[in-house]
Amino acid sequence: MSLRGKLLLAQLPLGIALMAIAVLAGTAVTKLGEQSAYILKDNYRSVLAAQRMKDSLEELDRGAFFVAVGRPAPEAERVQRSRRLFDEELRVEEGNITEPGEGELVEVLRGQWARYLEKLEAFGRAPEGETKARAYFDALEPQYRAVRDSADRILVLNQDAMPRRSDRAQRSAAGFVRLIIAAALALSLAGAWAATALTGRLLKPLSVVTMAVRRFGEGDLKARARLTGRDEVAALAAEFNDMADRLEVYRKSSLGELLLAQQASQAAIDSLPDPVIMLGLSGELLNVNAAATSLLNLSVEKNSANPLAALSPTIRAIVERMREHVFAGRGPHVPKGFEEAVRFVAADGERYLLPRATPIYGEENEVAGVAVVLSDVTRLWRADELKNNLVAFVAHEFRTPLTSLQMAVHLCTEEAAGPLTEKQADLLFAAREDCNRLQTIVNDLLDVSRVHEGELALSTEALGVEDLVSQALSAHRTAADEKGLSLASEVLPGLAPVLADPERVKLVFANLIGNAIRYTPSGGRIAVRAKAEDGMTRFEVADTGPGIPREQQALVFEKFYRLPGSGSQGAGLGLFIAREVVRAHGGTIGIDSEVGRGTTIWFTLPTAGQS
Repeated sequence: MSLRGKLLLAQLPLGIALMAIAVLAGTAVTKLGEQSAYILKDNYRSVLAAQRMKDSLEELDRGAFFVAVGRPAPEAERVQRSRRLFDEELRVEEGNITEPGEGELVEVLRGQWARYLEKLEAFGRAPEGETKARAYFDALEPQYRAVRDSADRILVLNQDAMPRRSDRAQRSAAGFVRLIIAAALALSLAGAWAATALTGRLLKPLSVVTMAVRRFGEGDLKARARLTGRDEVAALAAEFNDMADRLEVYRKSSLGELLLAQQASQAAIDSLPDPVIMLGLSGELLNVNAAATSLLNLSVEKNSANPLAALSPTIRAIVERMREHVFAGRGPHVPKGFEEAVRFVAADGERYLLPRATPIYGEENEVAGVAVVLSDVTRLWRADELKNNLVAFVAHEFRTPLTSLQMAVHLCTEEAAGPLTEKQADLLFAAREDCNRLQTIVNDLLDVSRVHEGELALSTEALGVEDLVSQALSAHRTAADEKGLSLASEVLPGLAPVLADPERVKLVFANLIGNAIRYTPSGGRIAVRAKAEDGMTRFEVADTGPGIPREQQALVFEKFYRLPGSGSQGAGLGLFIAREVVRAHGGTIGIDSEVGRGTTIWFTLPTAGQS
């Protein structure tokens, strides 16, 4: 017999006990229901009939009284309905005699009712006036009381019987309850004892398998489950024995290789100069390398309920953010630039750590952990800072001589120092254009230095959207006309003002529209749009230029980046400055482009009253 069949057989005594309890309880409930039905069927129906007869009688008496005192007589149909209802209920009572003496009371009621009807007929024939009143009070009203008293006696008789029957039903119910409880306890104990004994006997082989598995898991590779039989437990024991034999052989052959591989992987991560932290799904510390131990004071041996407690608050926040990023299913975290580097004060001085995170996958390709690498970019950070300082210094030093050079070229082109030949004029005009371009580059470099130094101060005010777009287009109308481009404003009407610094926003528009003019071929179109979007105002500068490849779109807002093959003579700072200005306003900036179908660069500014 299979294990399932044996287990079902072991539960059979308990099932028989439950069935016996159910039969006994059903019988008791049926008996109690019958007793309750008798009360409703016998006494309650008689009480209801007596009460309805009294109501009909009172209706007849009320009508007769009104006639006796000279009030209008009730409708004949109403009188007939009351008489008919009394007769119907009286017949019901005559067919529902259940109590001793109830039949005699019904016969008396029948006689009293007949006499009442005779006197009612006589009352109806009596002349109006004092004679009719005397007929009512002397004959009809006393007979009404006699009929009513007879009905009351029947009512009281059945009402008194109902509590007696209810008490008997309650006593019977209490007896049935005691019987059911006693039987249920006895049958349940007997069934449970029998089922437990049979189950324990049937499952004893399973305990043998369990003990063998426990011993094997504790390292006793010789542990085996020796069972005979053909059921599932015996088959399980045989499978376990085969598995144990294979694992014993495998472990003896591969344990050394596994230990060597683990040591090699640990040596590999320990050789990395940057801290490496490996965390599990629940935040437990899986592994760290030597750099993390020495620099961050982390150790797997010190792992506790809060393994990251030894980290500084800044580093701990970064590690938690990396872990949440990976476990949220967003894949590896790759830093976008040095701005994500974290300043960390170590024992040997100040350092800058750039975090990145990589998922650790399990056997079924599920995320089982995360590896966080804190790359030490201190030297690169300082080199970048030195470069920014140098750029700011050079730009600042260029400003004064460049202004003088521009003034000198301007005076020469205006022939303030004497007349020019045609060749001299061409050279000076070319020099003036180069000075203007160089002035633009110097201004961009100074803006970049302000961004890095956090000196991008804003003086915000409420600006009308239509006026802002119109002024931006007007400033570039001449350049667009010279290239044969059309400029269009597509601002939705009724937009609320934006809260922005007018000079900074003009700089953003100048960079975006200037780029669109520079890259859009002759005959193209440039449109500036504006619309409301989630408490912000979204501006778009769309052109019909060649478009930007998808792989380069994420780089156009970086410093000094210029599209390959674009032939641009700028420094590659315009979009970077535009991004920083928009961010300083609390907005966002992005790009939508497709090669051959143009480019749309959009940004958002807070709506006045929404910031």
